[in-house]
Amino acid sequence: MAPAVSLHRRLLGGLTLLLLLTCVLLLLQSWYSAQRSADRVYDRLLASAAQVMSDQVGWRDGRLWFDVPASALNMLAPNGDERVFYTLVDHRGQTVSGNADLENLVTPLPATGTFQADSAHLNGLSLRIGALGARLTAWQHREPYTLLVGHTLEARRAMTIALFRDSSLRLAGIVVLALTGLLMTLRLALRPLEHLRTRLKVRSAHDLSPINARVPRELEELLAALNALLARQQQVRTHEQRFIGDASHQLRTPLAGIAASAELALRSHDPHRWQQALQEVQGGTRRATRLAEQLLSLTRLDAPQAPVNRQPIALKTLTRDTLLRLLPAADRAGIDLGLAEPCPALAVEGDGWQLEEALSNLIDNALRYARTRVTVGIDADTRVLYVADDGPGISAAEQADVLRPFHRCQEQGPGSGLGLAIVDGVARAHGGHVVMDHTDSGDFRIGLWLPD
Repeated sequence: MAPAVSLHRRLLGGLTLLLLLTCVLLLLQSWYSAQRSADRVYDRLLASAAQVMSDQVGWRDGRLWFDVPASALNMLAPNGDERVFYTLVDHRGQTVSGNADLENLVTPLPATGTFQADSAHLNGLSLRIGALGARLTAWQHREPYTLLVGHTLEARRAMTIALFRDSSLRLAGIVVLALTGLLMTLRLALRPLEHLRTRLKVRSAHDLSPINARVPRELEELLAALNALLARQQQVRTHEQRFIGDASHQLRTPLAGIAASAELALRSHDPHRWQQALQEVQGGTRRATRLAEQLLSLTRLDAPQAPVNRQPIALKTLTRDTLLRLLPAADRAGIDLGLAEPCPALAVEGDGWQLEEALSNLIDNALRYARTRVTVGIDADTRVLYVADDGPGISAAEQADVLRPFHRCQEQGPGSGLGLAIVDGVARAHGGHVVMDHTDSGDFRIGLWLPD
């Protein structure tokens, strides 16, 4: 698996990309603004040059006469690299004087007293042409005319680049300051996460107390969720410690009985006492084995690595096989163990060993507390696999408590208190629940409701 990208790098990368995109847009806008500024400046120079040239237009020998002033040309060619073109056109559109045919590049010609500037191309050269509509000011001649002045774009481009360079330098300085501020801001913003990480790294594995730390508002929910997880872990650890303690206590009782019986038998020379001790050892071993099996079953049910292996299970077959297996135990206890008839053919999707373990614990629990009979049955209408007995039953106030591990009612006899906890675990693993009620005949019934 590829290593995860750090939050610092992700934020820095995203914000830097956004900053770069903004810089690109600003550079484009700066270039456009530099072009407009250069055009405005040189269009004004073009208008001024046209006005200066217009002052030199006069009337001589019955026609318009024009003397080009050098100052006007110098205005449009400050670096000497530009080329300047001009054309004087009379009111009939005839060229009077000029060094290029500009009248065909500007259409229509401006009205008298107005000025316009347009871009054009002449013999492969890009030009900016200004057209000034004017009239002679002498009192005897009021002849209208148009003066066209054009120049190449070298000076304009040089000014555009100079303006753009100045803007780019300022923008570069702003970007450097912005990146510096961004790095400092990110470091300050992520410092609470670093503090939280440091506190978690130095914390002991046994320390599940809540984390008390001042964090930004955006991290409050994360810290609350982390503290809630620690609280749940604390509950799990407490439950496990209590479970281990209860299991140790439950296992110690039969093991202590076995040890005591063996010690008494070793001290005695009476074969009858040996026989009695062996029977007590056998009973204690059976109880310890049963308790170990129940502990193993409960552990397997609580293990998240062992999901339910669902497959079609015929409850009638499961019930008969379990009854046959537990009939010897019922005979030893003097209990009538039987199957309720009729036994419907009901099938469920479930894990075979878990359902068999649950039914075995229900029957074992009933055999411990029944007086004379235990009945196993299947209610197809309510989808309940149940075990009924004529024992004292469980009061309504204790029905929820008996589903906890190692909990036993005070009036009940011996037992580990794990059987019904295992049944409840199997029911929850299959999406069902445990039901407890009294039958019409007065028997107490504990059942396992299973969904479709």
